[in-house]
Amino acid sequence: MRQVEVAVIGTGWCGGIRAQTLAQSALVDRLHICEIRPERLEEVRALVNPATATADYQEIVANPAIEVVYISTTPEPTHYPIARDCLKAGKHVLLEKPIALELHEADDLINLARAGNLKFTIGYSQRFNPKIAFAKKKISDGTLGQVVNVMVSRHLSRSLGKKIASRVKLSPAAMESTHDLDFVYWLLEPAKPVRVYSQGAYGYMQPLNGSFDCQWSIVTMDNGVVVTVGGGWNLPPSYPNYCGTWIEITGTEGALILDDTARDHWLNTVEGGTQFAMSTMPGEHVDHVFAGQMGPETLHFLEACLMDRPVMVEPTHARLVMESYTAADISAALHEPVNLPLSNAALAQLADMKKAG
Repeated sequence: MRQVEVAVIGTGWCGGIRAQTLAQSALVDRLHICEIRPERLEEVRALVNPATATADYQEIVANPAIEVVYISTTPEPTHYPIARDCLKAGKHVLLEKPIALELHEADDLINLARAGNLKFTIGYSQRFNPKIAFAKKKISDGTLGQVVNVMVSRHLSRSLGKKIASRVKLSPAAMESTHDLDFVYWLLEPAKPVRVYSQGAYGYMQPLNGSFDCQWSIVTMDNGVVVTVGGGWNLPPSYPNYCGTWIEITGTEGALILDDTARDHWLNTVEGGTQFAMSTMPGEHVDHVFAGQMGPETLHFLEACLMDRPVMVEPTHARLVMESYTAADISAALHEPVNLPLSNAALAQLADMKKAG
């Protein structure tokens, strides 16, 4: 198999994991990195020894030798323009969620990828969680019979929630439940969502960015399956993990309960107290061998580009997820269910919400 030149734009937490993974891959000929913070750029440069390191992503765009780009930038409004420029330059793109902040932006990116015959995917790394993959297998092979309902409860620590919420005004549904909507829709394919009802509760996060502390959404699928997804980011600072998730799937022939709270292993130190190690959603590097969900996801996309294989997450699927959590935000504001696809009236309501701030 041939090697390829690859770039990572944005080398913070997630981008750093991707850069480390790619630096260790035999499929990568030359690695290029881009980061606007000088101190972080130098830190990652020392870690991965890239061919080039720059603060200007346009240098990545203008380099014809770079075929594959991973975009891990924050704040989230940077996603669309950088992905657009890379796709226009003929590069395959993995973009962290969200796919965009506006539905028309998502459509533009999807159309650009199609027109250029390019691989384009969104970083929904939970599909690479072995527990989620096991659930997919048990549904697909009929072990659970006909699925009746799915429930997902995901909660983040306040320190991580504050970090995420401080950079962009997006709800828990848009920033956290988006992962769960993605993998639940994947589990239930070919069923599609047709209605969303959502409610949120204010608390600690409201003065920071106006968002809910937690948001719960009920999604009705076109085959009658009921999906309940809850996301929150206000667990107290002393809570010993970054992210804890509980999943219940029931069917006519069985049930599957997945404990992804990381409570089955803990570290206790004099200085730090109790910590549930390896409880972040992306996963953590353990030497050069293990990188949680994000490591395999990074390599899977690279192999899809090199071998012309399907990507794990189709961008049209990511757009459906975006439309779903957008419906959840509209529903929470109106206190009534919202149908999918979004109607013109719902889109008008969304525009009014954004105008009001």
